[in-house]
Amino acid sequence: QGLIPAVSRSGAIALDGDGTRIVAATNAPRGTLTIPVVGITPAQLVDTFTQARAGGARVHDAIDIMAPEGRPVIAAGPGTVEKLFFSQQGGKTVYVRSPDRTIIHYYAHLKDYAQGLAEGQQVRAGTPLGTVGWSGNASPDAPHLHFAVMRTTPQAAWYTRAVALNPYPLLVRR
Repeated sequence: QGLIPAVSRSGAIALDGDGTRIVAATNAPRGTLTIPVVGITPAQLVDTFTQARAGGARVHDAIDIMAPEGRPVIAAGPGTVEKLFFSQQGGKTVYVRSPDRTIIHYYAHLKDYAQGLAEGQQVRAGTPLGTVGWSGNASPDAPHLHFAVMRTTPQAAWYTRAVALNPYPLLVRR
């Protein structure tokens, strides 16, 4: 499937072949987010955004950042902690909405939340959110942070389906 170039109010984007997922650029330049796991370098990141999941029934729409269990997880960018949530798939999760309310950063499979972390809390890049774990459907043999970036509308609820953006280029300068 080829990429379909498109233009949105926020700038140039590239959509996948059926036009349902943003797979390339956003209005944010490459490397503009902080890597959300302390001690992980850009060279250690792997772009798992388009990898198949659930027996090939869906794509990942996120990247997995492999790290030892208990490694600190920090905010990749500024925003408001919109929701602390436990789900069967994601385990302990954090949803952080950007200051303009159009981007949500999703952090999943956490072992623990940072002490005092609360919904409504303002964070900036580097604010502690929790620790790497394997809660939810992650394997205890492969602790990691599942990190997703989603474009949404300012009025949409945190759980509303949003457009997945590939976090990899936003974390890596190349």
